[in-house]
Amino acid sequence: MNKTNQVQKKSGVNYFLDGFSLIKTKGLRKFVFIPLSINLLLFGGLIYFAIGQLESVFAWLSGQLPEYLSWLNFILWPLAILTLLVVMSFIFSSVMNWIAAPFNGLLAEKVEQQLTGKPLNTGGNINLIKDLPRILGREWIKLKYYLPRAIVFLLLFLVPFIGQTIAPVLWFLFSAWMMAIQYCDYPFDNHKVPFNDMKFALNQTKGSSFSFGAAVTLFSMIPIVNFVVMPVAICGATAMWVDKYRSAYKNNAIAPD
Repeated sequence: MNKTNQVQKKSGVNYFLDGFSLIKTKGLRKFVFIPLSINLLLFGGLIYFAIGQLESVFAWLSGQLPEYLSWLNFILWPLAILTLLVVMSFIFSSVMNWIAAPFNGLLAEKVEQQLTGKPLNTGGNINLIKDLPRILGREWIKLKYYLPRAIVFLLLFLVPFIGQTIAPVLWFLFSAWMMAIQYCDYPFDNHKVPFNDMKFALNQTKGSSFSFGAAVTLFSMIPIVNFVVMPVAICGATAMWVDKYRSAYKNNAIAPD
């Protein structure tokens, strides 16, 4: 089987899983370390603060409960911690994408260089600083794309029957699409590809896009594991860019899956 056929048969899930190998590559480790460290420090600090607030709530609750119901604390504490980890992982990922955006773009650049053997003409760290307004502006474009659609899908949960049946499926599919946009955008943006053009390219390869986004979404739901999802997804998305979009985009010939 030639390389072209292998690329065509490779799913988005495969590219995401490739990210776990790429983050361990010798030349990429230091670029993985920066966003990962920011992620761990901020997430850890936020969890520490939230647990402190929970302790205050449970101290008050213990004072309200009669003695014979004190055993409830042993059940409620683990449930509260687990819920906190899951909820915070979703909220925090949105904040982290803003804070780590410049470093994520740099990681995508280095992954592409590693895979192709060709450096990108980005101008180094000075141009990275100059590019900060554009990079953050790109994150703002993604946020404007996400918020109104997210509100519509979330409102579906309030509709009887639909909220308990169809809405969760639609929300998962929407989340998968947004994860594909979020992480695939870094290599596209490194090449100054407009946001709408990037969406068009992903739409032309729906199978790869949705399967990649679904893998990111599922792994983001796993506490602790979600710490490394960001660099893994960036590496996997960049590998997918190199195989499926890089040459095709330059030739204006992006083929559907």
